[in-house]
Parts: sequence; C-alpha cells; structure tokens
Amino acid sequence: MSTSERLRLNISPCPNDTFMFDAAINGRIDTEGLRFEVSFYDIEELNAHVLAGDVDLSKISTALLPEIAERYVLLDSGSALGRGNGPLLVGRAGNDRQIERVAVPGLHTTANLLMKRLFPHIVQRTPMLFSEIAAAVERGEFDAGVLIHEGRFVYSRRNLVLLADLGQEWERRTSLPLPLGSIVASKRLDADVRQRFERVLRRSIEYAFAHPAASRDFVKAHAQEMDDEVIDKHIALFVNRYSLSLAEEGRRAVELLTGIRP
Repeated sequence: MSTSERLRLNISPCPNDTFMFDAAINGRIDTEGLRFEVSFYDIEELNAHVLAGDVDLSKISTALLPEIAERYVLLDSGSALGRGNGPLLVGRAGNDRQIERVAVPGLHTTANLLMKRLFPHIVQRTPMLFSEIAAAVERGEFDAGVLIHEGRFVYSRRNLVLLADLGQEWERRTSLPLPLGSIVASKRLDADVRQRFERVLRRSIEYAFAHPAASRDFVKAHAQEMDDEVIDKHIALFVNRYSLSLAEEGRRAVELLTGIRP
C-alpha cells in the first residue's frame, strides 16, 4: 500500500490543465496516497515559482527547461504539445506600421522563445498577462501581440488580424510538433513519489478522455473564457496523445526546442 504524501502542485487555470488534472485533484481516481495542495497561476507565474524552486510539481513553459534542469525533471505525461496549436501573432486591423513593439505572455514562455527564433529583428518584447494582450493591442499600446490559451480562439471578435502562426512556422521548419508546456517534478522528491505521480497523472488524463463531461464544472470554474464551444476547442487542441506520453517524436521536439533530451 502506498504511503500518504502531500504535494504542492501548481497548474494554470486554463481548460487543458484543469481538464487533465480534474480526476486527480477531485478524487475521481486512485491517487496512490498522493494528496495535492493546488495553486493556479498564469504561465509566467508558474515559471517564476519553479525558478524559485518552491513547488513540488508544476506546469511550465517547455522553453524554461534549460534553466531548471538541475532541480526539476520533465515528466512523460501532461505536456501541451501538438500540431496546429502554436501561439498566434496578431495586430490591429488597418494598422500598416512596421512591427516593433510586441506584447508577449512572459519572457520565459515558449511563445517568447519562438518570437526570438522566428523574428530576431523584433527586440522590443514586453511581457504582460496573457489574457490582457489582445485588448492592449486593440487599444494601440503595441504594434502586435502573441496570443496563447483561449485568446487564440477569440481574437477575431476584436479589431485584430492574424499576422503569423508561430506554431505553423515551427512545424514548417522542423516537421515536428510544437512543445508549448510541460509538467515537471522536483528532484527533491523521492523517485518513488515521482513515479507514483506520473502514474496518477496519466490515469487522470485517461479518465478525462473517457469521461469528458465529468470535469466541466471544474474547468468552467477556472476558465477565462466561459463559452462551452471555446472550452471544447481549447481542450481538443491542447490535450491529445502527446499529453498521455511524449513518445519519441515528442522527445525529439523538446530536444530541438530546448537542447534538453527528456
């Protein structure tokens, strides 16, 4: 019988995370004695907590891996990785000025890393909360902004137009899926605990796939965008076979993006 262990878990409030973790957090599956103190943060706040080393388990931007590899290990399950799911660079409709000032959802995010790689001439990248970027671009505070999470589905409701699909460009250049976010575990944890959590997380994702309606109240309680259609699109795009396991293709993609071999 597994011993009880209480773990600090940080995830985002976005539908892909709450969908995947619902069964584990809310006791719908066997957690093998693991209990969770859960906190919800924006992606750059998640990155900051892992950089500080003050959390046991966390969602991170995959781009952060090189900076935390000595203290945290990437897990095989729980990643937001796939095709056609990359960040979108958008601008205000009718604005024909040169793009110089871009809002990004955090300096440690995969979105910002892609901007540096794909548009190295754009050096004025300002971090801000991901859910505020679209409105800031629409107001003219920036020439463009990089949208992630729900924002990529609803920008067309504003006076905004698509300038570039960063994920599509990544796929064109690499032929690999884009690794956006990952789940990491602190190396302070015993290997047994990390392995138990890995099993629990995979079990939680399997439960979510088998019972997609079970998590809806939990998902909607935390989502920025409450529309069911948007939530469904979000989950379908970011939770897939790579969420259950990176597999060889996913590991190659992570290594190409970060230089770290999972």
